[in-house]
Amino acid sequence: MDPQVIASMARWPDVPAVHGWLSLTEAGQWRLHPLGNALEHLTAPGEPITSPQITAFIDRNYAADSDGQWYFQNGPQRVYVRLDAAPFVLHLASDPASTATKLRTHTGLDVGSVTACYVDENGRLYLDTDRGAGLLAGRDLPALLDAVMAESINEKTEGESADAGASNSGDSGFPDSAEIITQCIESGQTVYLRSAKIAGFGPHAVPLQPCTHDSIETTLGFRRLPQPQASP
Repeated sequence: MDPQVIASMARWPDVPAVHGWLSLTEAGQWRLHPLGNALEHLTAPGEPITSPQITAFIDRNYAADSDGQWYFQNGPQRVYVRLDAAPFVLHLASDPASTATKLRTHTGLDVGSVTACYVDENGRLYLDTDRGAGLLAGRDLPALLDAVMAESINEKTEGESADAGASNSGDSGFPDSAEIITQCIESGQTVYLRSAKIAGFGPHAVPLQPCTHDSIETTLGFRRLPQPQASP
């Protein structure tokens, strides 16, 4: 968070928070809602914020409260954000310093570790990371899943891996990303992902589990629709 923002918070500690003025799209774009109606009209698209200076300012001062509600700290005032998908939208980014590809948030933060993955009924992939909950950008989903090795774990052997793929192509238990998604959604089975190509996915296997669009908030501990606190 910017030092001047922290200083303004200390100087004016009692500025009321506002809701309904800012949203984050599934594509990771900040949008302004001039009518303050983002929570009343959930399909209201708002207006894209395109200024690089403003988006960078929001990115640097983006945080969550103890209830899993995310906000932009605009000087002394919290501007709570409607999340159309998740707190972060994740992209694949090349790393010139290594051969591994990085996961990066829409705010420009590199992900250090991924502890779990979840796929919903619409094929969206959510990741539990050291930065927080994130939705992988749809355009990067095939590339990520093509770069991982997938395997099923036989629960009866308490952790011994067994190849449960319909076929085996090289180092992958599944021939393509679509089959990994199908395996998880249709069967409800946990699939385990490993990758030496994507930072944060190794060396331990990362579970990929089915979820629903509505349940992922509880699973990953965030709220898409922040609520104003009741007056005392």
